[in-house]
Amino acid sequence: MTGGTELISEDAGRGAGRLDRPPPPGAYIDLPESFGRRFAIFVDTEEEFDWSKPPTRDQHGTSAAESLPKVHRRLREAGVQPAYLIDWPIASDLRCVATLRDYVEGGECAVGTQLHPWVNPPFDEELSRINSFAGNLPEALERAKLLRLTAKIEEGFGRRPIVYRAGRYGVGPNTARLLAEAGYEADASVRPLHDYSREGGPDFSGFEPRPFRVGGLVELPLTVAYTGRLRRLGRPLYGRAGRVPRARGVLARAGLLSRIALTPEGMPLAEAKEAAERLLGDGLRLFSISFHSPSVEPGHTPYVRDEADLASFYRWWDGMFDLFARHGVEPASLEEILAATRAAACVGAPEAGARP
Repeated sequence: MTGGTELISEDAGRGAGRLDRPPPPGAYIDLPESFGRRFAIFVDTEEEFDWSKPPTRDQHGTSAAESLPKVHRRLREAGVQPAYLIDWPIASDLRCVATLRDYVEGGECAVGTQLHPWVNPPFDEELSRINSFAGNLPEALERAKLLRLTAKIEEGFGRRPIVYRAGRYGVGPNTARLLAEAGYEADASVRPLHDYSREGGPDFSGFEPRPFRVGGLVELPLTVAYTGRLRRLGRPLYGRAGRVPRARGVLARAGLLSRIALTPEGMPLAEAKEAAERLLGDGLRLFSISFHSPSVEPGHTPYVRDEADLASFYRWWDGMFDLFARHGVEPASLEEILAATRAAACVGAPEAGARP
């Protein structure tokens, strides 16, 4: 399956044992037919901060977590067991922990880790944009922050997290190995088709939205796809268009090429449904949807600024759940996904432009 998520055909530059480079062809996982077609939801459970400003150590809040029960009920009514990926400010706030702990103890969700290095001790690095990607930190410091956060979550929830996401998707050359050493089984940091290298972050433009193995981990990438009449040229054309002011917007408005991530944040429902339909046609078995927890309360993210945006946020979920129901795509828990990957074979990535 490619469906426009074109890959580098050569092995050069591929990252065996790394999360910041495309995996070797044989690392992609062919989920068994018995798994069916499933979807999972990962919640970046984090503090509120000003997205338009550089990261700070202390200018943030955690009040939005108190609104999580409303969205949790909506997800549970749809049969979803979300994975809450918790960062240091949330894990350190007793009210936030209490809000989520009953769900964890009742088996209604999974608890994972999200590392925002700028608010996660130890604070031995300079506060900067490039250091906001945890994978750019010295290995010893990335390890120390990860272990401190892991222990904090285990202390608050009574169980050790096994799934990780780097804040800002900021994995680096050491991340996979450090996660495996710390007992993690899965990572969910890869955002295919996106390139954060201009900011000093990783380049995921050569990744597919399919699970793959990296060292002792399973990578569960977010679901992203190219849509439009020129989607088969997605990767090279989208990359070139990014070097021309407003070119990507022109391509999208003309219906030629868009990059669509499955998230209710900034992605119109109609476009998300189009991307999901295309990926279903291409044979994708696992859809990974994500959002930031502060979006459940107006005023904390660029995506939900007021009550009208919040209503649209909930309509997005209703629309996607309806689409998945029509196609027989059922929710999957983290445990079910990991069990399926253990039973699955790895297959080579198809050649660029190949049809399923």
